[in-house]
Amino acid sequence: MAVEMRLPAVHKHISLAASQSNREDKHLVVPGDVITSDTGFMRGHGTYMDEDRLTASVAGEVERVNKLICVRPLKTRYNGEVGDVVVGRITEVQQKRWKVETNSRLDSVLLLSSVNLPGGELRRRSAQDELAMRDYLQEGDLISAEVQSIFSDGAVSLHTRSLKYGKLGQGVLVLVSPSLVKRQKTHFHNLPCGASMILGNNGYLWLYPTPGQQDEEAGGYYTSMEPVSLSDREVISRLRNCLLALSAHKVLLYDTSVLYCYEASLAHQIKDILKPEIMEEIILETRQRLVELEG
Repeated sequence: MAVEMRLPAVHKHISLAASQSNREDKHLVVPGDVITSDTGFMRGHGTYMDEDRLTASVAGEVERVNKLICVRPLKTRYNGEVGDVVVGRITEVQQKRWKVETNSRLDSVLLLSSVNLPGGELRRRSAQDELAMRDYLQEGDLISAEVQSIFSDGAVSLHTRSLKYGKLGQGVLVLVSPSLVKRQKTHFHNLPCGASMILGNNGYLWLYPTPGQQDEEAGGYYTSMEPVSLSDREVISRLRNCLLALSAHKVLLYDTSVLYCYEASLAHQIKDILKPEIMEEIILETRQRLVELEG
């Protein structure tokens, strides 16, 4: 039986003093902390009034917008916003709608009228379309979608009317905290290392081989079942371990941070990336490059 032994090693010392000086001190609070005693402020999410003092009800970062004060939790379920890109899994097929698990408090809804018909037809949805719903999407399928609206109870309504959204094929799903995904103009990235990535605002990240061409006739439902080459699988496995390492060290996830982490990990084997000492070394190098980029 093989036994793996790891001995203490000397860590490379990387100075991050510049990041500490450049970064503003964030106002972090825990439940019960008094944020302010000034009565001129308005109470926002994550706060409550206690004897004319504004007090935090969750652990997180204090955000001020003019006179409004709210606390953004550091770890939370996904709270949808219109325009967010999400990755979700179909959990139920209902009348004229699909229920989708998107890491939020309530299941999200994808209406039959909010999806592209195969071939891109533009017409009213008929009874035949309703009977064929499982031909489009069935339980267990993964999809990428965009948040169309928020219901009054906080549930999210999705749509996949663009060809970049739809059913996902072969790839790897990585789950992280939604607060670690940085909001950007685009969440679909074709990385130069040979793989592509969807950074869902809900903390569901999808890694897949970069497709050669998109079949527009399928309307977003065609998924390639061609065998994935060994080199592509290795790249995706390395990216997956890099995402888990960044998540473990609470580094914001976006295309630049993931790419820097991937390049820093190339000196190590894929299976070694998640070892604590190697993970720390890779993340330190990634943080230093991000600081140099900002500075």
